[in-house]
Amino acid sequence: MLSEQELAKLSYPEAPKMVTDRIPGLNTQAYLDGSVDFESMARGGGRFPLVFEEGKGATIKDPDGNIYIDITAGVAVNSVGRCHPRVIEAIQQQMCKLMHAIDFSNVRRTDLARKVAEVMPIGLQNNCITYFTQSGSGAVETALKFVRKITGRTQVVAFHGAYHGVWFGGNSLTTGDQYRKGYGPFLPGVIHLPYPYCYRCCFGLEYPSCNLQCAQYVDYVLNTPYTGADDVGALIIEAQQGEGGYVAPPAEYFQIVKKACEKHGALYISDEVQAGAGRTGKMWCIEHAGVEPDMLTWGKGMGGDMAMAGLTIRKDLAAQIDDYSQPNTFAGNAVAAAASMTNIDILTENDSALIKRAAELGEEIQSWLKEGAADIRVIGDVRGRGLMIGIEMVEDKETRAPLAREKVEQILIGMLQKGLVMVPCGRYGNVFRFMPPLVLTRAHARKATEILLEVSKSV
Repeated sequence: MLSEQELAKLSYPEAPKMVTDRIPGLNTQAYLDGSVDFESMARGGGRFPLVFEEGKGATIKDPDGNIYIDITAGVAVNSVGRCHPRVIEAIQQQMCKLMHAIDFSNVRRTDLARKVAEVMPIGLQNNCITYFTQSGSGAVETALKFVRKITGRTQVVAFHGAYHGVWFGGNSLTTGDQYRKGYGPFLPGVIHLPYPYCYRCCFGLEYPSCNLQCAQYVDYVLNTPYTGADDVGALIIEAQQGEGGYVAPPAEYFQIVKKACEKHGALYISDEVQAGAGRTGKMWCIEHAGVEPDMLTWGKGMGGDMAMAGLTIRKDLAAQIDDYSQPNTFAGNAVAAAASMTNIDILTENDSALIKRAAELGEEIQSWLKEGAADIRVIGDVRGRGLMIGIEMVEDKETRAPLAREKVEQILIGMLQKGLVMVPCGRYGNVFRFMPPLVLTRAHARKATEILLEVSKSV
């Protein structure tokens, strides 16, 4: 098992360390002003009052020299930490050989495809073909196109709270108001069903006495006449919802849904862009349920510090896709592929020690949060798996009314002033997500938890 001393060397040990009296500091503010002048604020971070200048492990530094504990991991990207020495070495070595190549085979690309096949979940493992993209959105778009070719069907089932990207097809699956309002109409044939959000069950039931009514409802829609689901080619679902609130359903939910798909003849697509690459304590989140997906979309944490994503499909399905039908100029970039292979090696070596540690540390963090939340009025729920933990903020624990946005922002800025970077998600924007690099030390994890609880208590 990795030692805390080894992991500590990957980050700035003094984090958090605040050297300016105000946040943002003067240098940071200058960059923020320039950003507004020259960059689109349609980006994910919008006008967040932080500028990144350096990153190391699970810590970052701004232009004023303030050092923060990073609980964002670039939205679950930096799985082995920012600027891991081995990843940097792999990039440097590859840059001297080959960087970009036309959308043909290159040595690193083929090596990566083989490695991806080796780490896929059962059903796809060493029985798959991978199509490379630069983002999870690209992987989802490709999946939608391939589903039509393979099945000859046009309908797709997605879920409330889903985030599958913001391109045209993916945005049609995604349900966030800020991504959809004013941008329609969207792809026809998308059917949205309730996601198993136990804390806010739309059926008003409690698990486990609910008999997983939400899963039974999926089966009902897919396999009952006159529901309108008569041409479903695929069902796409996050094994743990990301933007929708870090919602972690019971494992048996996915088992029921997979059987419903098989009965209907629909393909099962597991979206692992945010939940994959070891974040939940297994290489793929769907492995907690023992379900074998037909397709799997991945990205973020698989590339580490580089843009690398893909769609991995069972071989018999991939055989139905025409050659030359989906070109992608930057697919399988040799430098990104080299970095990704090293990233996967770090995650899986020593019997996946880093991934197993994520499961153990995640349990500890949840216990710290739940113990501290007992005396804090605004923390309603703590949930998740591994280092994918959601902390849902509420006005009242009994009514579960979502915490007002201005109070969420107050907590957000309060944590930033103490050297902790976290970002919210969820249908009401009231869920803080604990998604650090997997190399986060226990000392930094403990400090981050203390800051979150302290600031939340002040609200």
